[in-house]
Amino acid sequence: MLKDVVFKITKERSYAYERSKYEHTNAPVLIFPDFELPFNLYIDASCSQGLGAALHHRQIVYGEPREGVICYISRKLKYSEVRYGATQTECPCLVLALEKLHYYLEGAVFEVYTGCTGLKSLLNMKTTNRHMLRWEIVIQEYRGKMTIIYKEVKGHTNADGLSRCPLDNVKRNPAYYPEVEAKIPINFMEIERNKNLRISEWAPESSTPDSGNTDSEGKETPILGISSSELHNEFFNEVMKTYAKHKQCGILLQLLQQKYRSPELESQLEEPWLRDYKENEFFLIDELLYHR
Repeated sequence: MLKDVVFKITKERSYAYERSKYEHTNAPVLIFPDFELPFNLYIDASCSQGLGAALHHRQIVYGEPREGVICYISRKLKYSEVRYGATQTECPCLVLALEKLHYYLEGAVFEVYTGCTGLKSLLNMKTTNRHMLRWEIVIQEYRGKMTIIYKEVKGHTNADGLSRCPLDNVKRNPAYYPEVEAKIPINFMEIERNKNLRISEWAPESSTPDSGNTDSEGKETPILGISSSELHNEFFNEVMKTYAKHKQCGILLQLLQQKYRSPELESQLEEPWLRDYKENEFFLIDELLYHR
């Protein structure tokens, strides 16, 4: 296909397209997995379009090595993912493949082929943003078993084609991933509508698996569905007030929000805050301060 040239769907081309689809979704192109052998996972993300992955296997067929396909997955980008850059979009693509193909990859040795040169370096960063931190949690269990390899786009057309023409992100798609809902169930927050927000401490040890929504005294505790958009400002105002009361928290927030280290601010930190900060024990997610 050439740029600025009209592509006509002829009878021969239509037949070739249908024949290609059939051959790529049936034997001998599709093969059964052999869990004694390593897997090859090809991933690709197309900005503003979708994510695609193909799981391959190299087996000995009639005495000769041959790489076959086990399965393909793809889905369109969610609304929140459309704004990601090229490198950042490749990370959820890898996470998607690991989550949806875990029954093949858990405990197995495999190589990940990507057309993004920055994926490997991003995953090894000590200081990550909130998106990368969430994705790294998923990837952690595969460290030591997974090797990420860069492959040029010309030799990466299997996953590239999947990401450029992905399946809709709907429930019938095996790669379906729902958008974050506006209402989330919470059983450790008490909301008072008189302009006050009180956060009660959650004590999981006081409940048992069979106790349902009752506390240790048998009293019912509310399980609420709240709108995060309605309480967002009120909640963060209360959190920021708490941070403002503690000098060390305020200094940590300034340090973590800066792109470069600030010796002047670091000198104001006391122990053990300074030690844990230098060891990257503190991090921010959605403007909230966490300690590893």
